Amino acid sequence: MRPRLARVLLVAFALAVVVDVVSLAAGYDLGHGIAKPLLMPLLAAHAGVRGGPRLLVAALLCGWGGDVLLLSDADPAFLLGMASFAAGHMCYLALFKPRVGKGAPRARGDWLAGGYVVALVATVALMWPDLPSGLRIPVAGYSLLLTAMAYGAGRLGLVAGLGGALFMLSDTLIATGVADWPQLPRPDFWIMLTYAAAQYLLVRGVLGTLGARPAPTAAYGEMRSTTP
Repeated sequence: MRPRLARVLLVAFALAVVVDVVSLAAGYDLGHGIAKPLLMPLLAAHAGVRGGPRLLVAALLCGWGGDVLLLSDADPAFLLGMASFAAGHMCYLALFKPRVGKGAPRARGDWLAGGYVVALVATVALMWPDLPSGLRIPVAGYSLLLTAMAYGAGRLGLVAGLGGALFMLSDTLIATGVADWPQLPRPDFWIMLTYAAAQYLLVRGVLGTLGARPAPTAAYGEMRSTTP
């Protein structure tokens, strides 16, 4: 039953993503408002049923908090949403720390670190003058934490690394909007598409690399062996 339930939850997550991004592409705010808050609870439930680490579930639920808060355009909601996502990145970092880098070539780690440092410094430096003064320090601090998470994900493996990179892209698109830079058509569509893909790839990478808790089947097997 657990594998079947995990598949059902993953399909439900995929359907919610489709409803969300199609609603954004069509400018249907109600569909986005309904679908967006469902994404991370469904993905967290999938990870939990798969026996994923508690820190993974916690990271996804922090993402859910950020998703809900960012439905509001108010500045306090934006800051609280950013804080919720930051807490999720801290969960990811704590999850990656015990295993990160095991079996990965040193040159690969150095290349990742250098690339992410350049991306962080360039992005913050370019956007700094255009950010509202009250958001400059919070955005810079959040960007540092996000970059550290993406680097840790990259050291974990290719799938998780792609998830971390897409998370950086998604949040950079948000930041460019806050800085009032030119945007792609339907920017929220691209933000949510890259964000949903990022979280899914992080879940897949963590479950595939760090493993999942085994299902409690021993007691059932023992019961069957003793049943006449």
